[in-house]
Amino acid sequence: MSGWERVRPSRTRLGRNNHSSMGESSPSNRTVRLGRVQPQAPGHRTIFCNDREANQPVKFKGNSISTTKYSFFTFLPKGLFEQFRRVANLYFLTISILSTTPISPVSPITNVLPLSLVLLVSLIKEAFEDWKRFQNDMSINNNPVDVLQDQKWESIPWKKLQVGDIVRIKQDGFFPADLLFLASTNPDGVCYIETANLDGETNLKIRKALEKTWDYLTPEKASEFKGEVQCEQPNNSLYTFTGNLIIQKQTLPINPNQILLRGCSLRNTEYIVGAVIFSGQETKVMMNTMNVPSKRSTLERKLDKLILTLFGTLFLMCLIGAIGSGVFIDKKYYYLGLFDDVENQFNPNKPFVVAILTMFTLITLYSTIIPISLYVSIEMIKFIQSTQFINKDLHMYHAESNTPALARTSNLNEELGQVEYIFSDKTGTLTRNLMEFFKCSIGGEVYGTGVTEIERGIAEQNGIKLEERHKSTNVVQEKGFNFDDARLMRGAWRNEPNPDLCQEFFRCLAICHTVLPEGEESPEKVTYQAASPDEAALVTAAKNFGFFFYRRTPTTIFVRESHVERMGKMQDVSYEILNVLEFNSTRKRQSVVCRYPDGRLVLYCKGADTVIFERLTAGNDDLKKVTREYLEQFGSSGLRTLCLAYRDLSPDMYESWNEKFIQAKSSLRDREKKLDEVAELIEKDLILIGSTAIEDKLQEGVPTCIETLSKAGIKIWMLTGDKIETAINIAYACNLINNEMKQFIISSETDAIREVENRGDQVEIARFIKEEVKRELKKNHEEAQHYLHTVSRPKLALVIDGKCLMYALDPSLRVMLLNLSLNCSSVVCCRVSPLQKAQVTSLVKKGAQKITLSIGDGANDVSMIQAAHVGIGISGQEGMQAVMASDFAIAQFRFLTDLLLVHGRWSYLRLCKVITYFFYKNLTFTLTQFWFTFQTGFSGQRFYDDWFQSLYNVIFTALPVIMVGLFDKDISASLSKKYPEIYREGIKNVFFKWRVVAIWAFFSVYQSLIFFYFVSASSSNAQNSSGKMFGLWDVSTMAFTCVVVTVNLRLLMMCNSITRWHYISVGGSILAWFLFIFIYSGIMTSYDRQENIYSVIYVLMSTFYFYVTLLLVPIVALLGDFIFQGLQRWFFPYDYQIVQEIHMHEPEGITRTELLEVGSQLTPAEARSYAISQLPRELSKHTGFAFDSPGYESFFASQLGIYAPQKAWDVARRASIRSRPKK
Repeated sequence: MSGWERVRPSRTRLGRNNHSSMGESSPSNRTVRLGRVQPQAPGHRTIFCNDREANQPVKFKGNSISTTKYSFFTFLPKGLFEQFRRVANLYFLTISILSTTPISPVSPITNVLPLSLVLLVSLIKEAFEDWKRFQNDMSINNNPVDVLQDQKWESIPWKKLQVGDIVRIKQDGFFPADLLFLASTNPDGVCYIETANLDGETNLKIRKALEKTWDYLTPEKASEFKGEVQCEQPNNSLYTFTGNLIIQKQTLPINPNQILLRGCSLRNTEYIVGAVIFSGQETKVMMNTMNVPSKRSTLERKLDKLILTLFGTLFLMCLIGAIGSGVFIDKKYYYLGLFDDVENQFNPNKPFVVAILTMFTLITLYSTIIPISLYVSIEMIKFIQSTQFINKDLHMYHAESNTPALARTSNLNEELGQVEYIFSDKTGTLTRNLMEFFKCSIGGEVYGTGVTEIERGIAEQNGIKLEERHKSTNVVQEKGFNFDDARLMRGAWRNEPNPDLCQEFFRCLAICHTVLPEGEESPEKVTYQAASPDEAALVTAAKNFGFFFYRRTPTTIFVRESHVERMGKMQDVSYEILNVLEFNSTRKRQSVVCRYPDGRLVLYCKGADTVIFERLTAGNDDLKKVTREYLEQFGSSGLRTLCLAYRDLSPDMYESWNEKFIQAKSSLRDREKKLDEVAELIEKDLILIGSTAIEDKLQEGVPTCIETLSKAGIKIWMLTGDKIETAINIAYACNLINNEMKQFIISSETDAIREVENRGDQVEIARFIKEEVKRELKKNHEEAQHYLHTVSRPKLALVIDGKCLMYALDPSLRVMLLNLSLNCSSVVCCRVSPLQKAQVTSLVKKGAQKITLSIGDGANDVSMIQAAHVGIGISGQEGMQAVMASDFAIAQFRFLTDLLLVHGRWSYLRLCKVITYFFYKNLTFTLTQFWFTFQTGFSGQRFYDDWFQSLYNVIFTALPVIMVGLFDKDISASLSKKYPEIYREGIKNVFFKWRVVAIWAFFSVYQSLIFFYFVSASSSNAQNSSGKMFGLWDVSTMAFTCVVVTVNLRLLMMCNSITRWHYISVGGSILAWFLFIFIYSGIMTSYDRQENIYSVIYVLMSTFYFYVTLLLVPIVALLGDFIFQGLQRWFFPYDYQIVQEIHMHEPEGITRTELLEVGSQLTPAEARSYAISQLPRELSKHTGFAFDSPGYESFFASQLGIYAPQKAWDVARRASIRSRPKK
């Protein structure tokens, strides 16, 4: 087991620094101290490549990784520590210790056994999960890699790799550590990598080695490499790297383009050579394996309060007993032998000591009031709910992408049933993130004749009927290109008023990007690998306009240009790429400096309209004005817009600027900031070319889903980086906003704010915008209050942009924003940054104390997902970072309906019942012991045998409550979606209020009084077959039998649907008690207290009294519950009970005819999924409502001729299916 003893993982929470690395915001490059990673120096680390001896004194981390929580030696102490962090477990440990002392009235086994069983189950689960992690670590650590040793490649396991080693990675191989890329078999020192394991993106990325290291490809040549790397300390920022390579007395800057990260794989390259710079736990991917913020459900936190209440009740009961004992112990009861030499607990001369010791005695006696198996049962229920019900729900399976729903945590199932606020990203979440080039404007002319879904939606809102436009017969249809306008196609642009500007437009699209072409160099067969779908759509558009980008090297882009000089003529042109100024969320633009074959130097720039317009040269105001109007027009049609601009550069000016650029690139400190500052120097005096408009269509079913969720009382907020017009129109299209709503718009795009901005005084701008925002918030809040007090009470919607939101989130205005927002049914925040998304989520979560859910699909949604109570990741087009940070993952937004209204509501309802039932059964059992204390002079005499007390929670009442937690169903899934209003009961937490707890407590008191006084009073005159009176153990065994039978029958009364599993578990629990008592009563040993119970059950069952009592006591005990439930259902019904009454005689499901009608509109895969989802389910034998039992699918599927995979438990279940007569 030596493998357990390895480097421990660095587990840390990185606060804001983490958000920056996972999102797009610019990262901090401060020295980061993570876990046990000790920086070698405040600024940087020095690595000697190909020289293990020189690196030896520094003692860099090895390349072995460990993701386990425990080692062989720490498992038991650390595992027990984790378990005893739970208050209930710690309490039972204390009780177990107390039970070993002389003051304990019960045997230690009473408390030690249940605690041991609970701990054993939990530790086995922990050990199993950690063993899986350990095996995974071992398989990774033992992967082979080629390392340079003695001028040849030697294969060694990954774990033996060291910092500074030279390695060779072959095609399709994974990088074993973070490497400095030295050489490649491809020309110009480039390689292609796939980062899917890192961020989920399958698009290939290009990496380029420094020119000085291209030759170090063979083992002989590589052994000559003796470079020195000075770089940043290990950190978790995936997209940044700062360092220098010192080789042959030259200092060369290293940037992320020369870094190959662990976890990525090599593609389209025979092999590469690299030097290890970060290894093992210090690699960037391992730095990102941080613990996701620990989330506990609201129900769980309320459960803690209930446990504390039980502690309080326990203390009160013990205090009453202790005071009673101090008062009762008196010498006048001479027959008790309470003389001076008696032990302290019963010494009448020391009433205070008597009270204290009795207090401890009673604590051990009443310890069963705290349900020890509650947490284990809840964990088990949640785990099965997640893995069997949520993960396998065919209604949430997306056939197109073959993606099922995935519960990444089981802690928050019931939280899904109480969500009041949803915060949603737009792109890729509400929309498909499948971008299509749709329209454009060039030199003040607009091109593109299509009509978007949003425009159709707006027309329908206004009652206008749009004419169907017929597309041109020769229109090009291609993924990413949905443009129809003959004026630009097939070289027709040469006849336009501004052909030169058209040419600049197309060249900007073809050159200003970071796209990689793959496949054959022909327009039909090439595929583009792009960092985002927008980039691919723009390059595809350039291709269709006759500017076909077909090849790239690190320094050159090749474009095949058609129809430039004359119609039909093609020429291949190579453009030298001198500099690329990358896009990021701060810059909101991307620029490329290129040299034409004729020596012309041009800067092409594309980006958001706000940043491009700020950098345009003076003059040409008409073009700016017209373009701005077109941008608003595109935005109002729901299109995503970009502006294109260019600038001619003189050689002298470029050389001067390039020196500053190289200097900034070589900087070890604040490199990103310096690069941004240098970029500002050249990205100015731009000439506007035009704008592009890309359509991102709505996902299927989004409007219906939002409408359903709104009916359920859920308020939906859309947080997007798009322009205000685009956001509003998308909101209209997906039913987030409609014409009946009163809209409040707080925008920074007003004439007054523009006027102040034009003056350029930053302090004045900030002050003015803050005042404007304050005034708008105050005015809108007053209006909202007015509308809420009118008779019509219209729904309200708030739209606010990022600039105004920045000031509205200021501590002085935050409360006003919150008050206004909470009055609105829908809120749209546009132009917001990833950080603002998280701030808005936290505002509602903490400020309003409401349960929040965030849903997104991109890396920029991670902070928002982690900030909410529940985070949902969409497994979509933007990689897997959102999914990796989420609690649940789904493929489509519309699946939220099933996740919340069906699974969320069921989980909430079931867990509320489980918790309140646990509370009831334990309180009932303990109170019978409490009433007995009054009959024993508060001496602490036990009423029940030790084993009764031990096994009550663990065996006799354990299984039925788990069945309720798994299978109870008030109404079917289809009715849950048909009546979304019933979800509001979860938002109001109707089923777990203190009032509900008080009602259960009242019936616990009532039933415990029946159990104790009815049985003890009736037994006072009862006799056994030999004429003897019943003793204590006869009475207590009779009472315990009544308790077990009654609490199990009470469980059936609380069920909405009763299945065979309910009958088996309840019947099995009662049977288990009788089997146990038969065996236990028949055995007698001399060294324990078992003689008390010897033959008791046989004596009892030989009397008529036993059967009468067993019949009458449960009936009388449950009569109160029965009357209460009847009155409640008749006069104060819950919403779901009304729905039950409406549909009482309707079986769930869909007829075969209806199924065929639906099936004819589906693809074969969807039809199969739908058919399986509609297979027969077991019908409830209690209310007539369907019971959704997994496992019957394969049996019924075969009956209907549908293929479904066989499941292990089908055989056992099939054997129990009774044949029914055909109707």
